[in-house]
Amino acid sequence: MKVFLLALALLALGIAGMCVSILLRKDGKFPEYEVGSNAEMRRRGITCYKDEDARLQRQACDGNDSEACKDCGLYKKN
Repeated sequence: MKVFLLALALLALGIAGMCVSILLRKDGKFPEYEVGSNAEMRRRGITCYKDEDARLQRQACDGNDSEACKDCGLYKKN
């Protein structure tokens, strides 16, 4: 029982520490971990899988006159 109470107290202390750091932070926001909305990731040229897939699909359809590429309507040729 002592070990359980000690673990619970340490967990509560850790959670309280994280809460205080968020409250005292200048902008008070959680850091952006999502690739699409993280400015540092964009600066390094790292994109999310949806953007990468869309780019690869556009490349596959560029110069391809197949019926599937003409009819999909997702990516218009410029």
